[in-house]
Amino acid sequence: MNQIKSIRKLCFIPLLFLLLFSLSGCASSAEPLQMNGMYFDTIVTIRIWDTSDCSVLEECEKLCQKYENLFSRTIDTSDVSRINQANGQPVTVDQETADLIKTALHYGDLSDGKFDITIAPLSELWNFGHNDGQIPDPAAIEEDRSHVNYKNVKVDGTTVQLLDPKAAIDLGAIAKGYIADQLKEYLESAGIKHGLISLGGNTVAIGEKPDGSPFKIGVQKPFAEQNDILTSLDIRNQSVVSSGTYERYFEKDGKIYHHILNPFTGYPYETHLQQVTIISDASVDGDALSTTCFALGLEEGSKLIKSLDEIEAIFVTDDGNIHRVG
Repeated sequence: MNQIKSIRKLCFIPLLFLLLFSLSGCASSAEPLQMNGMYFDTIVTIRIWDTSDCSVLEECEKLCQKYENLFSRTIDTSDVSRINQANGQPVTVDQETADLIKTALHYGDLSDGKFDITIAPLSELWNFGHNDGQIPDPAAIEEDRSHVNYKNVKVDGTTVQLLDPKAAIDLGAIAKGYIADQLKEYLESAGIKHGLISLGGNTVAIGEKPDGSPFKIGVQKPFAEQNDILTSLDIRNQSVVSSGTYERYFEKDGKIYHHILNPFTGYPYETHLQQVTIISDASVDGDALSTTCFALGLEEGSKLIKSLDEIEAIFVTDDGNIHRVG
C-alpha cells in the first residue's frame, strides 16, 4: 500500500480535524513535532510536545505499519486476511489481534448483535469506497447477510476460527480506536505529556496543552465542508470518536445509502441519526460505541451510554438537533 509519511514542525492550531501543514524542522521542544501519514485508508496525524527527537515519531510510524499489517482486510498476509481466507479452519494470530477480536465480540454481545465484525461480506458487496450509486441485487444482499453472525467467531488463546467458512471479519469499526490507544501508550512511555493523535474520526489527547489549558477538538458538521464545525469539545487526556452517515455514502432517488450496515437486514441502518460522537477515556471503546450507538438509535443508544461509567455521547438526529448524553 502506498503511504505518505512526514514529520514536521509547526505552531498549534486549536481545531484538530484534518488540518495539514507544510512547515518543517526538528529543533526546539517548545513547539510541537508532527507526523502525517496515510494508514488504514485514512489520514493519521500525530502532534507532540516535550521533545525535539524525531525518532519518537518514527517509532509511531513503525507502530502504524505494524497494526496495518495485522488488522488490514486488504493486505493478504495480515492476520485478518489469513482468518478470512482459512475456509473455517483455525488460524494462529498475534496476541493483539486475538485480544482486539475478543473486545469486538464483547460489543457484539453488548449491542445484541447490532455491532458485528463479520459484516465484511456485506461491506465488500456494497463497496462504499468505490460505489457510483448502485444498490446491490437483493438476492446477493440476502446471501451475504446469511453469513453475518459474530457468534460464529471463536477465539481460544491466539487461535481464531470462523465457524462459517463463508464468513469474514472486518475490524474497521474498532481498530483505529485500539491503534490510537497504543500510540498514546507508547508516547507516554517515551515521556510525552502533551500531544494529539488523529486517525480519521478518532482523536486522542495526551494530557493537556503545554500551557495547562484543555485541547479544543472540533466535531465536524454532518454533510458540510470538512472544516465546518458542529461543536467543539474541551478535553484533557480523553478520546473523541465520531461516526456518521456523511463519511461514506451515495444518494439514489433522493435517499441516502451510507456505510453503516445493519447485519440483520443487509441494508444501511435507518435510525434517524446523522452522527454519533463518543467522549471516553479509551479510544477503542469510543470507536466501538460510536457505531453501536448509531445502530441502536437515539433512545436505546442513550440508555446504553447512561449505563456506562465515564462515557459521554453527542447524538445528531436527521433534523440536525443535538442531544448530549452522559
